[in-house]
Amino acid sequence: METYINIGLIIISVLLIVSVILQSKGAGLGGLTGADTGSVFTARRGVEQTLFRLTIVLSVIFFVLVLVQVFVTN
Repeated sequence: METYINIGLIIISVLLIVSVILQSKGAGLGGLTGADTGSVFTARRGVEQTLFRLTIVLSVIFFVLVLVQVFVTN
């Protein structure tokens, strides 16, 4: 069972990283490094909102899997 949880954690973590990177829209490489892009906060619509919700769901799944892994290994 621990093997399946570890594989699930790896897959979820890669998906979480990809979803966070995809959220830095229009910022170019400067946005990935934390540089100021001078953007104004806007409402999320369409793909941005989907990516935002997907990131939240993936982070909750990741957190639950980590808790399950802690309880299984102890």
